[in-house]
Amino acid sequence: MLWGMAGVTGLGFLIALEIAARRYGLPGPITNQAREVIFAPKSGFLLYAGMALMMVVLTRRQRFIAAGAAIGIDVAFFLVRWAFDAKVTDGHPFGNGALWVILGHAVIAITRRTGRERVLLLKGVGLGLLLVTGRKTGDTWLLITSKIRPTTLDQHVATADHALANPSWLVGRIVTATGPIGAHVLGAVYVQLAVAAVIVALYQLRNVAIERRFPRHHLVRTFLVIGLVGPAIYMIFPVVGPVFAYGAEGGHWAVANVWPNTPPPINAPHHLPFDEITPRNCMPSLHTAWATAIFIHSRKGPRILRFAGTFWLIATLGATLGFGYHYGVDLVAGVVFALTIEAALRSLDRGWDRSGIQLVIYSATVFAALLVSYRYLPVQMANHPTVFGPLLILAMASVVHGYVQTAKLWDPKAAPARHAEPQPELA
Repeated sequence: MLWGMAGVTGLGFLIALEIAARRYGLPGPITNQAREVIFAPKSGFLLYAGMALMMVVLTRRQRFIAAGAAIGIDVAFFLVRWAFDAKVTDGHPFGNGALWVILGHAVIAITRRTGRERVLLLKGVGLGLLLVTGRKTGDTWLLITSKIRPTTLDQHVATADHALANPSWLVGRIVTATGPIGAHVLGAVYVQLAVAAVIVALYQLRNVAIERRFPRHHLVRTFLVIGLVGPAIYMIFPVVGPVFAYGAEGGHWAVANVWPNTPPPINAPHHLPFDEITPRNCMPSLHTAWATAIFIHSRKGPRILRFAGTFWLIATLGATLGFGYHYGVDLVAGVVFALTIEAALRSLDRGWDRSGIQLVIYSATVFAALLVSYRYLPVQMANHPTVFGPLLILAMASVVHGYVQTAKLWDPKAAPARHAEPQPELA
């Protein structure tokens, strides 16, 4: 019943987004996803990542067949496009096969499976489709934010960012100094964040095919909820980022072309009119939130997975700042936002208790306080960086500390096995 309600709610949300996008003359998430059945997909890597998630419910032989079918279908699509000289200019030359395999398993689940096996396979299909549909939904959200919010709060955030010594300007100069190698490495990390999430999720879901059930909580849930809730905050706090508001990417809409060389002066901030194309997707930094979630969920994996989670978090922070996509205060809000979502989902899964309720309320309060301070106290923050800078870091650190301590209560270490004491021999 819960899965059915979630499915109906999700479908209704997608339909609402489709209608909203159509009002602005844009294709919605349903249209974009349906096009990828035939046309060159824009999310080729992501489609194969979604298929990998779906295959956690399959046996080893079934996975081999599914992967072979996906590759074979992609080869057939490639040959047809080559024969008709249909050049792929706006998408990937592969990915259709993965989507066909996912949809094919949905048909198999309905027509060839019964009972728990049908439910398990449908859950796997839903997991794979949710990853890709979540990306399409996020893209539509971003387009809508650029249409609905004609002005941004970049001047407010840039002024508040003086409290942290304008880290985007500093890291931007560092990335520029590293040349194309550093930029390419950070760019790959930034773009393939979802693939990193799938790698961690596959480790968490590695026993699904054996146990015939999903774990109660895993990374995909947190990843999707962050992607669905975050864009709603963009509507409340629209920000385009320093490379647009203060850099060359903003064109004539930019306040000035000073990023990353010269930090903006401290002036009374005003609402900044901006174009109807650039997404208002900075506050909070969802890339930071997603990377934080990957880091958290990789902690229980083997050493190489923990190392990868740490690397992805650090590299993502460097990319978001170094490419001018975010201000420093965006990242602080992103970490708090991720921990709030993670704490709420874990509490919902294990049952709300006092520790979980307190953590969610506290972290949500800190997140709201951050947004209010960025909006209404930016000048004070910029004029007193020695006070507000440490306060921002302390607020974020307090949420991190609260989550770590609460997680220890939720996941106590297993007590060592007690050895039976030798019994005295009977005379």
